[in-house]
Amino acid sequence: MKSKSFAFILAISAAGAWGGQEPAKVPAIAGQVCATCHGADGNSLIPVNPKLAGQHAGYIAKQLTEFKSGKRTNPVMAGMAAMLSKDDVKSVADYFASQKPGPGAARDRESAALGQSIFRGGIPAKGIPSCSSCHSPNGAGVPALFPRLSGQHADYTAVQLKSFRAGERANDDNSVMRTVAARLTDQEITQLSEYIAGLH
Repeated sequence: MKSKSFAFILAISAAGAWGGQEPAKVPAIAGQVCATCHGADGNSLIPVNPKLAGQHAGYIAKQLTEFKSGKRTNPVMAGMAAMLSKDDVKSVADYFASQKPGPGAARDRESAALGQSIFRGGIPAKGIPSCSSCHSPNGAGVPALFPRLSGQHADYTAVQLKSFRAGERANDDNSVMRTVAARLTDQEITQLSEYIAGLH
């Protein structure tokens, strides 16, 4: 175990500075603060907790900053983010962004197939644009603008879409996600979430 940790620290040292933090501190922050819910490498095994591996660093940093400020509300994450300095936020974001995302899988192929049509083509009759127009056709997102979605847990995605729809989550820029989610039914949210889980 020690040799693996030492090798990991050396690897980070070789890669350069992480947000001004000492190299050894980054895995400690990730391991002590984030790993229980999100996995040491950001590949959460808990369906209601998001996978962070491979997520854009800017997006992770934005969410942590907004949990800390209260702009995005979640009692657990508010407490976790409160412990992080600005340098910690950047370091954690860079660390998880550098991790390799594990593959996801849809649990219901029929729902995923219907979700694919929404993700790629939207629902024009309801004024819903395609998700791929912002998050890219393979769900990789656009750094600094739109988050990576591919392989995300279906349960987590569904909860977030419903939270945007209810206005409980309101930290989307220009209200885009709240506007889109407000037009989605529970069934459409399930379909989209299933497709996104298996997208890669």
